[in-house]
Amino acid sequence: MKGTSLEGPRKIVAVAFILLGIWYLAWRPGTLNPHAPIFSMLIYAAELFGFVNAVLHIFMCWRLSERQAPAPTVWPTVDVFVPTYNESPDLVRKTLVTAMAMDGAHTTWLLDDGHRPQMQALARALGCEYLSRPDNAHAKAGNLNYALQHSRGELIVIFDCDHAPRRDFLVKTLGYFTDQRVAFVQTPQDFYNLDSFQHRQRGGRTTVWTEQALFFRVIQRGKDCWNAAFFCGSCAVVRRAALDQIGGFATDTITEDLHTSLRLHARGWHSVYHAEPLAFGLAPESIEPFMAQRLRWGQGAMHVWRTEGILTHKGLTLAQRLNYLASVLTYFDGWQKALFYVAPAIALLTGTMPLVASTPELVLHFVPYYVLTFWVFEEVGRGYGRSLFIEQYNMARFATFAWATLAWVFPRVKFKVTPKGAAKKRAVRLSLPQWVVLGLNFGAMPVGIALYFLASTLPLHGLITNLLWASFNGALAIAVLSFTAVRQRFTRTRYRFPVPVAGELTFADGSRSPGTIDDLSDTGLRFYGQLPQKIQVGEAVSGTLALPDGLLPFNGDVRSLLGTDGGKAPPRAVGCSLITSVEAQIRLERFLFGSDLQWRVNGLTDQVETPLSRLLPRWVSGPPSQPLAGRRWNSAQLRVLPDAAPIAVLLSAPGDGDRLVLSYTVLAQNQPLLLDVFRRTAAVRETVQLEAIDGGADGQLHVYRAVAVPMPHGSVAIAAPPEAGVAMAQSAH
Repeated sequence: MKGTSLEGPRKIVAVAFILLGIWYLAWRPGTLNPHAPIFSMLIYAAELFGFVNAVLHIFMCWRLSERQAPAPTVWPTVDVFVPTYNESPDLVRKTLVTAMAMDGAHTTWLLDDGHRPQMQALARALGCEYLSRPDNAHAKAGNLNYALQHSRGELIVIFDCDHAPRRDFLVKTLGYFTDQRVAFVQTPQDFYNLDSFQHRQRGGRTTVWTEQALFFRVIQRGKDCWNAAFFCGSCAVVRRAALDQIGGFATDTITEDLHTSLRLHARGWHSVYHAEPLAFGLAPESIEPFMAQRLRWGQGAMHVWRTEGILTHKGLTLAQRLNYLASVLTYFDGWQKALFYVAPAIALLTGTMPLVASTPELVLHFVPYYVLTFWVFEEVGRGYGRSLFIEQYNMARFATFAWATLAWVFPRVKFKVTPKGAAKKRAVRLSLPQWVVLGLNFGAMPVGIALYFLASTLPLHGLITNLLWASFNGALAIAVLSFTAVRQRFTRTRYRFPVPVAGELTFADGSRSPGTIDDLSDTGLRFYGQLPQKIQVGEAVSGTLALPDGLLPFNGDVRSLLGTDGGKAPPRAVGCSLITSVEAQIRLERFLFGSDLQWRVNGLTDQVETPLSRLLPRWVSGPPSQPLAGRRWNSAQLRVLPDAAPIAVLLSAPGDGDRLVLSYTVLAQNQPLLLDVFRRTAAVRETVQLEAIDGGADGQLHVYRAVAVPMPHGSVAIAAPPEAGVAMAQSAH
């Protein structure tokens, strides 16, 4: 396994932080306020905790693994487990459909702990195995262990019932098991619904940040270098022989994944983290399921610590113990953050400072240490940390994390399934901690100002510092409350993929319009093309989608009209419902859910520049270039000869730099090709040659540069678009 260490400038920042932190924390005891010893000591203890956490984080992330998936030399027997309890059949079907479509021989099992007839019927209809046990003992871990007793596969693949794998999931992971020491291979848990509570994307921008990006892009790779990567319960492959050695999946705690990982590592087994996203799930859309999930993770971590000891557990290396310790200590952040959120309010309301120092001393010690604290986090996180967003999520979950740590003392907690789908209630109680922080800090500010002028209870620098601190806390609370309110208004029950697909609509008057479909789900779409002016909401339509495996027919009706200019012009686009056959539905679900096309087609990334990658790009790496970012697309067709069958492609719109062609199939290069370009106002024919730029991570999407070459009669307008219904692209809009 290869690894990549921090670049030189980033190492300097990390070492400087550690040295400066030691210097700062050694200075701090002399600043404790003798008139408020408890308040002062609590703040100092919180600072010590933060420094220890930061050093552990640097230790974990100093070096990141780099793995290339080895090809399987022998194909073992494989069982794919999809456990479910109370999730909707519609959600479960998407996982089963994509799991069964994976390349390579395997058997897919639906493990139904809900004992529901509709789940048995679903398994029968799709052709997968169905298993339901007589009781629900030990929740998910018990469900998996029961399935182990009724299956024979050498390797066990596990997907939560909301995760849809790529076709090449097995091809990318099974080769690692040639090493007989490997117990499990974990892949990232990526999510397809980019409008969830844990995603942040500002309108029109190509950067999509997620709360788990740092863990799956950086921390897990760092742990992998120490043979300490976690099994995360889904999107993973586990060796049956390794599970047999430890008695199956751990059932003593509510987080069977973390607990099972620790037991396997303690027995000397190796773990592998394959950092390429190979499956995509449904992230919590609102605060309620988000917090329920984090609470369970935190309580489970406390149970594992209480049960296994971590630092004293036999069989673990020192590095593994530190890696596990770093992960469970994270949940104690809740107490540290809570103290920092109320500290400025206490100082302003009581006139009591948690530290006593002159202004020059504060500027010399406090300011550089805390500036470097944020800076080192950005650099060690390689652009995935995003301090401002992290602080907002710290504000959102601090009470949940603090509550979770109580499970170390009160361990009797039952397993609860994370709710899937939009929350049905506003869950105001979950936002109460942020309201308290907001009220305390903003309420204390005028009181502190009044006390300063009336009684001079605080020195001027103390007043200014605490006013700024309280303002920051209040601003964080407002940001979290605002974002929570937006996500609580989540009403769409289906995620719409911003993936361009060519198609054709046929209207009630018999007219047909080729064009582009985007904003696509398994029940609806948005269509751009040359539309009739008299089209009305409610009008029945039929049409086709040009998927990589062929045309997909559908029926529907018009739900909305866009860009009609008050009825004076034909609509620019229409929103339609989408109704298909069962077979067509399965094809569409495989296309949408089991891939990362929305990331690649739109040039999306979850990594940003850091201060050092901006200042020193030659020595410090930043995010890779995204040639497709911000581009608009027109549908087009390519053909070798005028009468040859057309191939549907995407062509970048004029004015977006080099003209790029996207295709789901390999295209001919270095020869003249006829290119028919469809726009909303006209269609144009020209001749081009293609030069390959990118073959795509999984071979599903190919990118070419289109270079115009002379055509005998030049470019001409086309009276009627050829082969209507098979173009595939996104109109420039």
